[in-house]
Amino acid sequence: MIDFLSGVVAMGYAVAALFFLRFWRSTHDRLFGLFAASFGILALHRVALLVIDSTSEHQPMVYTARLVAYLLIVFAILDKNRVR
Repeated sequence: MIDFLSGVVAMGYAVAALFFLRFWRSTHDRLFGLFAASFGILALHRVALLVIDSTSEHQPMVYTARLVAYLLIVFAILDKNRVR
């Protein structure tokens, strides 16, 4: 059941990435591009957690992808709100 729910979360991240990618293609706004990349990384991270065994989930390399994705979101928001 946990694997199924993890797959649902991965699909949700992938749908969000495609949603932001569609807006990035029409506006070429960097915010949408960074959000699409971030949610794509989160989707790949969730799929990677399904592939590896659950004992290695607490390794630092597993959390690095999540950290990069969240830092991209923070950078995108700060970049959009900075005074030009």
